[in-house]
Amino acid sequence: MIPMVDLKKQYHNLKNEIDAAISDVLEQTRFILGPNVSALEEEIAAYHDLSHAVGVANGTDALLLALRAFGIGAGDEVITTPFTFIATAEVIALLGATPVFVDICPETFNLDCSRIAEKITTKTKAIIPVHLFGHPAEMAPIMEIAGKYNIKVIEDCAQAFGAKYNGRKVGTIGDVGCFSFFPSKNLAGYGDGGMVITNNEEIAGQIKILRNHGSAKRYYHQAIGYNSRLDEIQAAIIRVKLKKIDQFNEARRKNAAFYCAAIKSKDIILPTTVSDCEHVYHQFTIRAKNRDVLAGALQKKDIASAVYYPVPLHQQEVFLNLYNVSVKLPQCEKCAQEVLSLPMFPELSREEIIFISDVINHAS
Repeated sequence: MIPMVDLKKQYHNLKNEIDAAISDVLEQTRFILGPNVSALEEEIAAYHDLSHAVGVANGTDALLLALRAFGIGAGDEVITTPFTFIATAEVIALLGATPVFVDICPETFNLDCSRIAEKITTKTKAIIPVHLFGHPAEMAPIMEIAGKYNIKVIEDCAQAFGAKYNGRKVGTIGDVGCFSFFPSKNLAGYGDGGMVITNNEEIAGQIKILRNHGSAKRYYHQAIGYNSRLDEIQAAIIRVKLKKIDQFNEARRKNAAFYCAAIKSKDIILPTTVSDCEHVYHQFTIRAKNRDVLAGALQKKDIASAVYYPVPLHQQEVFLNLYNVSVKLPQCEKCAQEVLSLPMFPELSREEIIFISDVINHAS
């Protein structure tokens, strides 16, 4: 069996360091907002050359608390992509604001920046671009639009830790960057975890208060907040992996290049990287009209595959019911019918990639 991601293989490669890190936390018995959380915040801020990083419970909360910190709520609109995990738009709805969906570029699966301006109204308060599958969104025009209309940019970097746009790491270009450390991510723990990064001291301070029940001083509460603190054990694990993240991402890029050389079928649309972007291939996602046939052929050979995402957000029942959405987004809808993600992780072997590619070539 070739899984989508082999967490066991990576654990065994790092077992001694990870076991020691966990053991140290257990010995110290400082489990909530302990020294590993503080150290990880400092290390991730330094990695991104920013002043602040705030650990939170998960990537969804990273987005939610960022929106809250900017005062976004009922009656506001937030522009985002319909081709992403629901959390990106879910947090907008949770705050009483309205997600406004813009179609995507099929080459990168990211927001089509040429269509953002037409969706801006007096209610628009933010844009959430998603660096989907590890490919950076086109940030320059997004920032230009945001500057023109005085709206905030919250980067959803859940799938793109270490990716670069014009030489700058994602998460450092907008007002804040939001990360997930879900176990399958490029930089991951063994449970939930998230982080918000920013140069804005006030926003970082607000998020620290909101993550801890609206409190900056114990038992003194200045806001209605959340219990959204990054777990100390997860922080210790992530610190071990952070040291190797660039190595892991480079292995993913090499695996992607090997896939592109090995998949010969002309019926397959391979992922591409736009000029001046550095992809980190959280997913290796192809497109094919016979997507379901390919998935079936892979399954017969005990090869995992996945469809991210079969139903775009503007067609999800929950948003149809909440907002009576009736927009047509043809590029997104077409991609949802064609995308198929193949196994992708740093430890994936050349032999496994050849085997997977041969199945694809013969089935297509």
